[in-house]
Amino acid sequence: MSFCFIHAADLHLDTPYEGVGEASPQVADALREASLAAFDDLVRLTLERKAAFLLLAGDIYDGAERGVRAQLRFLAGLRRLSQAGIRVFVVHGNHDPVGGWPGVREWPEGVRVFGADVQEESVVEREGVVLARVQGISYGRREVSENLAVRLRPSEGPGLKVALLHANVGGDATHAPYSPCSLDHLLSAGFDYWALGHIHRGQVLHEGRPWVVYPGSTQGRSLKPSERGPKGACVVHVQDGTVRGVDVVSVDQVRFAVLEVDVSGLADLGGLRGRLQREAEGLRAAAEGRALVVRTVVRGRGPVHADLRCAGSVDDVVRDLRDEYEGEHPFLWWESVRDETRPAIDLEAIRARDDFSAALVSQVDGYLERDGEAACFLAERVLGSAPRKVAVHAASLEAVEAASVVEEARALALDLLEEEAGACT
Repeated sequence: MSFCFIHAADLHLDTPYEGVGEASPQVADALREASLAAFDDLVRLTLERKAAFLLLAGDIYDGAERGVRAQLRFLAGLRRLSQAGIRVFVVHGNHDPVGGWPGVREWPEGVRVFGADVQEESVVEREGVVLARVQGISYGRREVSENLAVRLRPSEGPGLKVALLHANVGGDATHAPYSPCSLDHLLSAGFDYWALGHIHRGQVLHEGRPWVVYPGSTQGRSLKPSERGPKGACVVHVQDGTVRGVDVVSVDQVRFAVLEVDVSGLADLGGLRGRLQREAEGLRAAAEGRALVVRTVVRGRGPVHADLRCAGSVDDVVRDLRDEYEGEHPFLWWESVRDETRPAIDLEAIRARDDFSAALVSQVDGYLERDGEAACFLAERVLGSAPRKVAVHAASLEAVEAASVVEEARALALDLLEEEAGACT
């Protein structure tokens, strides 16, 4: 018999959003609604795929206080699934441990919320056939340092063996080390599918028996690397008791992105604005009708550096871009433009002078013109006083790599020595 189930995690319903600056009322309203609307789409996906069950692997809510709006929206979605005969299995994580305030204490038929102690597994049947056996365990408090995975053990009997857990596998440094466990243990525990939560970037840690899967969060929450890009849930396809594949389906409503732009070759702020508009349209196409919050990081050397250093220039560029896209649906909100440009360096002009900068350029020219001289310079002048790890790395550089390092060092030194060209008046 073939069937599918849905695996999602880290809904963070009614989450507060970080790092979006002074968002417009339109953007602020959309962000407040985004996590709830993403859950609505998750329910819709589960119904459309006629899934046998839905797994929710922790952090349903953003905090132990569990806002009323979030709980009622969650209850409404579970009622829809229950009415369609779809089972739902839930564990709580570090953001929403079972000790939090429950404004809802009675759940629809077919919903199983696992507690903080290991309980009897749930069996999912269809037409008298056992499809799956599901075990899970919730956090009893926010900070759980115990390896909860060792408390879950598959039972005998027919059906896919599924474990539902909020955990940090392998010590992912970008997330808190709650319920830490090793991949080796999960592979040897005897389950067919580990439905994990806690890591917000979706990833399949192991394919085959067992599958070990993080679906990621259902809605990005900020411009942090783990919160950017598509967010959604996993549709898991099962045939004859074996997982045959996992598809990722996006349910996010607002997508966060960082746009990096090189100003080299751009003549002025008008050229920069045009480049940003073109890049933004590419992001919109990739977002497939979703709203966007965009941070731009501007790098490179050129005359635009001096323009951006004029008092108020960066803020004015941001305001102009926001005005351009105001009122559009789906919206594109420019969170900020961050200036990391550097001034253009005219080496020929510096060489023609008689000052310290000219002497520096002449000295480096000599290192670069003679084969191996750059590497010798690094070895003799730099590595002796550098930390050991840096010294070992630099000593392994090829001649071409060493020359590149010396050129970059020259540019950095000249940045400090030279006055910025084109200062505003």
